[in-house]
Amino acid sequence: MLGGLVLITFTVSNVAPSDPAALAAGPDATRAMIETVRHEYGLDQSLPMQLARYVADLLRLRLGRSIQTGNQVADDLARFFPATMELVLLSMLFSVLAGVPMGLWAAVRRNSWFDHAMRALAVSGVALPAFWAALLLQLVFAVWLGWLPTSGQLSVATAPPDPITGMILLDALLRGQWAVFAEAARYAVLPAFVLALPSLAAIVRVNRAEMIEVLAADYVTAARAHGVAPRRVIGWLALRNAMLPTLAMIGLRFGWTLGSTVLVETVFDWPGIGLYAVNSAIASDFKPVMGVTLAVGVTFMLTNLLIDLAYGWLDPRTRSA
Repeated sequence: MLGGLVLITFTVSNVAPSDPAALAAGPDATRAMIETVRHEYGLDQSLPMQLARYVADLLRLRLGRSIQTGNQVADDLARFFPATMELVLLSMLFSVLAGVPMGLWAAVRRNSWFDHAMRALAVSGVALPAFWAALLLQLVFAVWLGWLPTSGQLSVATAPPDPITGMILLDALLRGQWAVFAEAARYAVLPAFVLALPSLAAIVRVNRAEMIEVLAADYVTAARAHGVAPRRVIGWLALRNAMLPTLAMIGLRFGWTLGSTVLVETVFDWPGIGLYAVNSAIASDFKPVMGVTLAVGVTFMLTNLLIDLAYGWLDPRTRSA
C-alpha cells in the first residue's frame, strides 16, 4: 500500500504543468537563479533518479524540504499533524458515541418515527458535501446567530498552552487552563461536527442493519426465552455481535475522515496537515503534498491494525484462526 502511495504521489507531482523551481525562485528571478534552485532541490535529475533518491530518503525518514516554508517536511508535519488529529479524534469520538446508540435504538424501535429519522440521516449525512455543510453551518451559527467562531483554533488574544501533545484541547486540559480549553472547544465544534456527519451516518446505518439481523438470530431468541433481562440481551449479547461490522466501518471512516480534513480545514482555516497540503499544492510545492499523503496512509494502516486487534477481543473465535 505504501509503495503504491509513493509511486502515485511522485507521478502526480511530476506531471503537473507548473515549475516549482521557478515559483520558489520568485517572479523576478533570472534563469541562472532558477537553475540554481532546481539543482538545490534535485529537480534537474531524471525522473528515475528523482524517484530513487526520494525512496532512499524515505527509508531514512527524510521527506524532503518544503519550497514554500523552507523547512523539512517532517518538521512541518510534526507541527501541523496534532491539530488534524485533534479534529479527527473529536469527530470520530462523537460519531461513535452518538452513532452506535442511535443505530441500536433505531433497530429496537424498527419502523418507528425514530427509525425513519435515522434512515433519513444515514442517507443525507453521507450524501451531503462537506464543503457545503461547512459553509452552511458557518453562515447559520457563526454569521447569523454569532454563537460560534468562523475559523481558527483560538482567538488572536488567547495564548495557546505550552505544548505537551500539540493538541490544544488536550494540552489545556492537562495544564488546567480551563478558559483556554473552553475557548478551544468553541472553535472546534463546527469543523468537528462537519467532519463527523458522514461517519455518524455510516455508523448509524451499519449498526442498525447489524442489530436488526442479530436481534432476529436464534441465540437471541433463546436467551429471551430463558428469561435473560432485555437490557442484557440488547446491550451485551446483541450489541457485542453487531459491533464487529461496525468496527470495520469505524476503521474505514477514520481513514476517510483523515483525508476529508483537506476540505474542512481549508473552509475553517484550521492549521492542520489538510490546510498545509492545500497551500503547498497551490504553490506547486509537492514534497509536502507527498509527505501528507504518506502520513495519512501510515495512520490509516495503524488504525486498521488496532481495529483488527479489537476484533479479537469482541470475537474470541478469531484468536484461534
